[in-house]
Amino acid sequence: MKKLGFLILLMGWQLVHAQSGGIDFESPRWKDVVKRAKEENKLIFFDAYTTWCSPCLKLQNQVFPDKALGEYYNRNFINVKFDMEKGEGVSLSRKYAVQVYPTLLFIDPRTERVVNHAVGFKNPEQLLQLAEQAISRANL
Repeated sequence: MKKLGFLILLMGWQLVHAQSGGIDFESPRWKDVVKRAKEENKLIFFDAYTTWCSPCLKLQNQVFPDKALGEYYNRNFINVKFDMEKGEGVSLSRKYAVQVYPTLLFIDPRTERVVNHAVGFKNPEQLLQLAEQAISRANL
């Protein structure tokens, strides 16, 4: 009986989290991100983070799951995140001169240039404002 109760509890938790919305981040290779963003005529939203960065974790746990923010970002951007100390993140860190964590970049896939950026923790309203600025600057 305890196993059944635990299973029901686990399934309920998964259902709540599956329906919670939030920003959907992809983790493909950079060249695939750029290609898809070009095809879909969208900017790239790039979360440059590290595993030891507490504001990065706060963004991940408290802001990125926001449903309204997720709906906006998922509709308007290709969303990616890279650990700046691992894999492709190391070379992307150099390419975009990332020195502070988190760094949030909005990149035009046609030129691979940053059209807007911010550093540090941002709340959902601030992230929405940054996104709107990026879209208006990019002229996509």
